[in-house]
Amino acid sequence: MQTLSEEEILLRIERKESVTAVVDTGAFSIKIDRYVPAVCTAIHAGHTLRRQIAGNLLLDEGKRQYEEDPYTGVMLASFPIVLQGLDSRYLYDLNRPPGESTPKESSGKTVWNNSLSVKEQKENISRHDSYYRVLHALLTVLEEIFSRCVIYDLHSYNYKRITTTTPLFNVGTYYIDQKTYQPVVNHLKRRLLGTEFPNIKNRAACDEVFPGKGYQAFFIHKNHPQSLCIPLAIKKVYMNELSGVAYPLILEAVIESLKQALSYNAAYFSRRFAGKRIQRSLFFAEESSKVIRRIDAALYKMAKGVDTLRYINPVNLTHERNLFFAKQCNYTPRFYYRQLKIDPFVFRKRLYAIPVDNIQDVSIRQLYRNTIDMLAQKIDLLTTIGTEHFLYNSLRFHGEPREGDIQLARFFIAAPPIEEENEAQQFNARKCANAFQKAINKYGFHCQVELSSRMVARATVSSGRRKVLINRSAHFTETEIQALIHHELGVHMVTTINSNTQGLKIFKLGLAGNTETQEGLAILSEYLSGNLTLERIKTLAHRVMAVHMMVQNYDFSKTYKALADDFGMSKEDAFSMSVRVYRGGGLTKDYLYLTGLRKLLQLYHSGTDLQPLFIGKTSIAFLDTLKEMLDRKVVTSPVHLPLAWKMKVESNPILTYLLRSVI
Repeated sequence: MQTLSEEEILLRIERKESVTAVVDTGAFSIKIDRYVPAVCTAIHAGHTLRRQIAGNLLLDEGKRQYEEDPYTGVMLASFPIVLQGLDSRYLYDLNRPPGESTPKESSGKTVWNNSLSVKEQKENISRHDSYYRVLHALLTVLEEIFSRCVIYDLHSYNYKRITTTTPLFNVGTYYIDQKTYQPVVNHLKRRLLGTEFPNIKNRAACDEVFPGKGYQAFFIHKNHPQSLCIPLAIKKVYMNELSGVAYPLILEAVIESLKQALSYNAAYFSRRFAGKRIQRSLFFAEESSKVIRRIDAALYKMAKGVDTLRYINPVNLTHERNLFFAKQCNYTPRFYYRQLKIDPFVFRKRLYAIPVDNIQDVSIRQLYRNTIDMLAQKIDLLTTIGTEHFLYNSLRFHGEPREGDIQLARFFIAAPPIEEENEAQQFNARKCANAFQKAINKYGFHCQVELSSRMVARATVSSGRRKVLINRSAHFTETEIQALIHHELGVHMVTTINSNTQGLKIFKLGLAGNTETQEGLAILSEYLSGNLTLERIKTLAHRVMAVHMMVQNYDFSKTYKALADDFGMSKEDAFSMSVRVYRGGGLTKDYLYLTGLRKLLQLYHSGTDLQPLFIGKTSIAFLDTLKEMLDRKVVTSPVHLPLAWKMKVESNPILTYLLRSVI
């Protein structure tokens, strides 16, 4: 961060130029990415003391930090205009009048060993005045542009010494014109309540802890009466208030909560009072694309070769299949797999060394953090293929069916047959490949179709090689071919192609939770194209039950027999499904198809815009972040969308009824 004099900062503001700098006295910092009618301040975030005066302070660092507001500056990093105090409030308090800004006592304890000299006091007042001259100039320019603006005056407070129950967020309203601005305060409180915190009750209140009588609120009320200053104090639940040690998970949650609440509130304020309708995305700081791209490139370089399906499909599948049936299905296949050329310890070490904390936006930072965690779990999964540890790692990575998932599967399995067109004609893999090629021509992108004898599924997309692989020995009806086209090509290949158009390669790797989302979108596309059948849904339900049986310690043969005898599957289908579930040592992934469909149906029928999910290998969990990244042009809109989503097809009304009944 550059260092500028107060005069240089004021000149930048007068010219309405962006500026990110520390004032040359070191008293405060300022960041202006763009001029919007919202300013965030953290005037008690500082901890610095001038070296020549520090020895005169009686309070040790811990006691001094106790009354300061650690991390409040960090909480505001996502916003475009931020003023942050860097000096300790014990040197001078920006929330007190200039002549009273240097405290003599704190909590009944004397602060200074000797009274400060006149020169030292003048220096404190000079720094105090400098901050307010810059604030005044900034607000003057913003009011010139927008007529009025909102200032979020962020603080924190110690709560353990308070005997009564206190709110997580306290809004001080003493200087707020309630008649005019009560709707803004109410809107902010509602937004602050929108986050759930682990093991912490979220409550927002007005004036319960502090009434908002600080000098900054007074200064703004007096000099900029048309604008709104909202003093906001956060309970120090995100740290140990005595030691100053942060609780990282809670701190991230608080940062995310403030980002969402303040940005929505600023957009609301601008609509009602600033005379201009300003997109919420403009109330976020302009994230440095160089920082994100550097981190993104490092992550992709490490993880681009980690392809689960390539390593998890058995290389001796045909031999073991023949042996299984030769022994009247009373045999547990012994599968072998490709060797993985990765040292998991080195991989994880390098993975967690990627400096994701350099990303200042909390939502984008969390997207990368979660993906790194996912990749670490994925490497644990891959490096234990064929061992007794694989199932444990699969449970960590994919999870397992919950009781609700099992009940959903049983619901569809028990559903009576629907009178659907009975397609007797079966087509071979070559016919399927030809149909895929015609569909590729409709999409207008380039990829290859290839027949393979080394795969379990009937068809799949190899993202890294941009190939559609079709099982050479499989046979298909026309509906099954079309369903596969809309599933594999319409979603898996479309998101692969779209990911290649993004500047960020994380969407080629896949976000955390992308398996459930991708498969849910793919089955939904089958439905929207009119090619989803009850039998297909029953197959997805059988997969849930197969995973459940495997997790319940059924062996391969017992699960196969349950699928064939209890659920009426053909021998070939029962064997293929059992292989899907038991390969590697126990792969729980297959239950996610049905849960993904349910979640995507809920979003689709609620009218949620799902287009951001197609920019690459994305996840429902990050849908709001993806929308925000699109608004901020951090990512670009998807070039291709599934053809199924543009089709107007009448689905079987009974099937539609069944699907709607479970969402």
